[in-house]
Amino acid sequence: MGENEILLGKAGSLKGKILDGTTIKLLAAFLMVLDHIHQMFAYRGAPMWLTMAGRVVFPLFLFAAAESFHYTRDRKKYLLRLLLASWFMTISSFFIQWLLPNDHVVLMNNAFSTFFVTAVYMLSWDWLKEGVREKRLRLILKAVLAAVIPVVFAIPMLFVGMLSANENMAFSTIRALATLSLLLPNILTIEGGVLLVALGVVFYIFRQHRWIQIGALVLLSGFVFYRDPADIQWMMVFAAVPMALYNGSKGKGLKHFFYIFYPAHIYLLYILSSVTAG
Repeated sequence: MGENEILLGKAGSLKGKILDGTTIKLLAAFLMVLDHIHQMFAYRGAPMWLTMAGRVVFPLFLFAAAESFHYTRDRKKYLLRLLLASWFMTISSFFIQWLLPNDHVVLMNNAFSTFFVTAVYMLSWDWLKEGVREKRLRLILKAVLAAVIPVVFAIPMLFVGMLSANENMAFSTIRALATLSLLLPNILTIEGGVLLVALGVVFYIFRQHRWIQIGALVLLSGFVFYRDPADIQWMMVFAAVPMALYNGSKGKGLKHFFYIFYPAHIYLLYILSSVTAG
């Protein structure tokens, strides 16, 4: 096959694929705002369709994260950014709710924690694959250790759960200990749960096989619906549409924009909800 034929074949495979990585993330960010408007103002009658539209947000950001992790030049810095952002969200949410209590809303939002744990398992997969291919036992053990870390990090939260059963323990103490435990991203407390982490890892492993990625999304959505038809999280299946339209291009990136926009819009909406609460 000649070079021109290869280029024509590649162009044909991209026909109709109109979304780059940045566009997908901007779409997810817009739908995320709708979802959080419902979260902050549900007590005032914010319509359910807002949060229904937001069900596709996590899969789309996980899809984008799989691409980002593959192309990032420094994975240690990538993980560090997510960890620092996760710590910022945990600490900021604690103090904002302490300074401005809101009986209608509990701030538990920390997608950075989910992305951090997902990235840890992506890295673990790469180490395992390389270790098996090159028969390097040390690298295989390193992969296993990385995979165990988010599980071990759940132990402090289990301890806090045991303390909460003690009626003599002050609620403020339990809350402070829980916040400290949340500084350790783990499989028990991450936003979205472990199934979404698994989905993100599948997206990464099969990043060159779009229909396998979409198939995994459909299967998980079907499982959620089967388990509880009332759980609207099954609507994340509609993330398959922008995923299918992805053209493989990074786009403008806007890396720092999303690190700033995510906490900024959540805290702005929370403050508006709090000051207008009756």
